[in-house]
Amino acid sequence: MVSFGAVAGIAVVALGLVLTPGPNMVYLVSRSVTQGRRAGLVSLAGVAVGFLIYAAAASAGIAAVFTLVPALYTAVQVAGAVYLLWLAWQAVRPGGVSVFAPAAVPEHTAGRLFAMGLVTNLLNPKIAVLYVSLLPQFVDPSRGGVAGQSLLLSAVQIVVAVSVNALIVVTAGSVSGLLSRRPGWLRVQRYFMGAVLAGLAVQLLAGRARPA
Repeated sequence: MVSFGAVAGIAVVALGLVLTPGPNMVYLVSRSVTQGRRAGLVSLAGVAVGFLIYAAAASAGIAAVFTLVPALYTAVQVAGAVYLLWLAWQAVRPGGVSVFAPAAVPEHTAGRLFAMGLVTNLLNPKIAVLYVSLLPQFVDPSRGGVAGQSLLLSAVQIVVAVSVNALIVVTAGSVSGLLSRRPGWLRVQRYFMGAVLAGLAVQLLAGRARPA
């Protein structure tokens, strides 16, 4: 049985990650602002399925694979860092816009919204690092089945992430309206997000933690 400390620990980690700007937040907010809350919630359903896929892979021992092939793990980290840097550049580049700034984009069907949410999460380097490197650190083989512990901890992370993302989706329109009346704040938010994404990328490259 997983310990209370492990559950609390992974909940705190999950909360910190979901509140940090990243690919999931960028996609969910932009879709909610441009196409409405329903579109944001459908996209969130795809993101949630992405979490389930990661959880299944973690319980199957994906961390062990990366431990046996360190070069593969390094490649995942580097690719993730490059992706974060690209997102940071999109935020701060000349002519860039805030994720909360309304923009005219084609409306997508529910199926495509779901698929895009799923792919965005599966390609999210923050989530990959969470399941490959961080979550295994809360698993204690002496307390029973490793797969069961992994699934339970994954469930905690999913509940936290989906709940917070749902709150972001339903409030994105209001936040966008508030910021649109204050162009200066839109600019501040854009540069803040770019700085956070770049910082995450640098941390990912500098840390280069081995999978647990």
